[in-house]
Amino acid sequence: MASQELIDALRDADAVRYGEFELSHGGTSDYYVDKYLFETDPRCLELVAEAFAERLGETKLAGVALGAVPLVAVTSVETGLPYVIARKQKKEYGTANLVEGRLNEGEEVVVLEDIVTTGQSAVDAVEALREAGAEVNRILVVVDREEGGRENLAEAGVEMEALLSASELLDGRDG
Repeated sequence: MASQELIDALRDADAVRYGEFELSHGGTSDYYVDKYLFETDPRCLELVAEAFAERLGETKLAGVALGAVPLVAVTSVETGLPYVIARKQKKEYGTANLVEGRLNEGEEVVVLEDIVTTGQSAVDAVEALREAGAEVNRILVVVDREEGGRENLAEAGVEMEALLSASELLDGRDG
């Protein structure tokens, strides 16, 4: 199911790096997918938006702040679907919202995320969206690192679909 065109675009953007990296959950890895390199590359954004659009119906979108905001914005433009942003924590000023944008009670939302490792930030976003009244059963991600995220999301009652798995992205690597 992997798109070779997307794999090539991520590699061309130098978003796949090899070495020793500390991950956000505290573990280490011999590779790193740099979301900021692929999320600031117009070709990568275009391919991600098109791939996400093919998998969406007529539901509202949600992006996990900060990483998935560019992804949800370009997908919104591609599909014409509105979106909200799920923050990691409330602002201490202004509206102090955990979810930014218009969200109606009971509205179905599909979460978009960049990279899932353990899935904890995605689970936190789903919980925030549900607390705000959304119905969340599905998440679309660019890269599944295949380190338990799918299972953790399933425990939270969310089905995860990835555009690419880490094994697909790293298959035949040069590094």
